Amino acid sequence: MPRHAAPWTAALALTSALAAALPAWAQTAASATAPSSAQAATVHSVTAHYAALVHATYSDTLTLARTLQAAVQAFVAAPSAQTQAQAQQAWLAAREYYGQTEAFRFYGGPIDDARGPEGRLNAWPMDESYVDYVEGQPRAGLINQPRQPITAAALSAANERGGEENVATGWHAIEFLLWGQDRSEQGPGARSHEDFVVGKTPNAERRARYLRVVTDLLVQDLQSLVKAWAPGHKNNYRAAFERGGQGSLRKMLVGLGSLSRGELAGERLEVALSSQDQEDEHSCFSDNTHRDAVSNARGIENVWLGRFVRLDGSTLQGPALRDLVAARDAALAEKATRQIRQSVQASESIPAPFDRAIGIHHPGRARIEATIESLTAQSHDLVAAAAALGIKQLTLVQP
Repeated sequence: MPRHAAPWTAALALTSALAAALPAWAQTAASATAPSSAQAATVHSVTAHYAALVHATYSDTLTLARTLQAAVQAFVAAPSAQTQAQAQQAWLAAREYYGQTEAFRFYGGPIDDARGPEGRLNAWPMDESYVDYVEGQPRAGLINQPRQPITAAALSAANERGGEENVATGWHAIEFLLWGQDRSEQGPGARSHEDFVVGKTPNAERRARYLRVVTDLLVQDLQSLVKAWAPGHKNNYRAAFERGGQGSLRKMLVGLGSLSRGELAGERLEVALSSQDQEDEHSCFSDNTHRDAVSNARGIENVWLGRFVRLDGSTLQGPALRDLVAARDAALAEKATRQIRQSVQASESIPAPFDRAIGIHHPGRARIEATIESLTAQSHDLVAAAAALGIKQLTLVQP
């Protein structure tokens, strides 16, 4: 790397290396048996450590989202196959961390309360013709409507306007703009960088502005989540959560159980398996859906064990739900731990591309089915764990 490389160049080199290394080191880290904190675990210590884990995960995601932001800025400033590939790699690296944060959803926290940004961050499936041209519709999309303002406020207002699939912002809008429609049976979308070159493609300047705006908006939304969970504040969400006692434990378990059964096993795997429709896969433009499943499953394990492997390679470890349950029912805690680990391993076996694996005769279909079965089983274990902690009713999001 040149001694005086621009800051974004260094960031992109880091992101590219991370994207290449993530599956290997993440799998190794997650396989390690975390030390038990059962002796020290109390309701307060577990909720306080969970808050620290949430903040750390959002913080690392924000760091990588800022690298994506820099890569996007570099790409639209000088569109080329190389700068486009760098932006794509930055998206993949950031996505690996964001996927782990989805274990913090489903209980009305900062991500998905009435004012939360979840729908603006991660809404799907996406009708890509709502944003830009698609095959057979060269003038489709907000980008090709000259009167449509391309600002953060205007695109936020347009998100899911007129229908849930009218996704205008977030990870998947960025993904579509970077990769384009996936028309290949063997790989992801193949959008040309010339779509962003003025004079080469209609509305290239508007397309570049759109990509910049939605990427900036994603970074802003992640910043708000980091702030909500930041330590040392008397009035933010974290402070209230740490004072929440048994209610906060319930929220943690609702998040894990709902992601396990309703969202990951149900909406993200079962629906696609049933429909065999590429439009029902989560990250369909980049063919990253198999990694989405792994990072979601790992996010559940992170919370259960109270462990998170950070971007710098360090491990955040502390009192966890597993420890509280073990103090009351050691056999149940061990059973749930094994089942959650099995789900991570099962998700890691799902082959890419996911849109081929869901085919009725594809051998990968059985691996997806095994992952669904494991996730469903662990949701039952989590309900039992809640009961062991004195939480008698646990209402989970169902598919």
